[in-house]
Amino acid sequence: MEVIVFFSLLLSVCTLSANLAEADKSSNQQPCPQDTQAVLRQLTASVAVQKEQITVLQKETQATHVAFSAAVLLPGTGPYVGPFNTETTLVFKHVVTNIGNAYNPYTGIFTAPVRGVYHFELHMFGHGGVAVGAYLYKNQGLVVIAYEHQTAAGELSGSNGASLLLEVGDQVFVRLLDGRRIYDNQNHHTTFSGHLIFTM
Repeated sequence: MEVIVFFSLLLSVCTLSANLAEADKSSNQQPCPQDTQAVLRQLTASVAVQKEQITVLQKETQATHVAFSAAVLLPGTGPYVGPFNTETTLVFKHVVTNIGNAYNPYTGIFTAPVRGVYHFELHMFGHGGVAVGAYLYKNQGLVVIAYEHQTAAGELSGSNGASLLLEVGDQVFVRLLDGRRIYDNQNHHTTFSGHLIFTM
């Protein structure tokens, strides 16, 4: 990028010199060195502004790469989480991907790095006659539920998702409903995922 800016500066100076030379031929006047220096100062200031703008754009581009996917259990642990007496924030410890590092695998909380629209999905799996249920929260507000209950023992799953407008610092997480249980193993049945769709 600096090569392009330098080339543009050099081209401008050459054009200016050519114009001054042509004006000199037609009027037989010597170009004023102060004018050339003023133009060079303006061009130098313009290059500095462009460098600053490039830096800002590079930072914005990096912030727009946000995506994560994680499963509840690390291989070799589990297989059940719950039931608990109260709603409990689920910590999805097995990180499949975490581009932008907006998801914290120690707390289970996603924190929005930029203002924009994000999409989240939760997939809960269970078996053994205990219902599966979890809420997706934005900050402290309930967004959606993933729930399934069977009267007989067997496998069950509940899934849901939502697209949310988030401000910088907004948090999204999943809470296991009280009295519910989820199952996970090395196949990673129970997952939480999200990604930035676009900034605003």
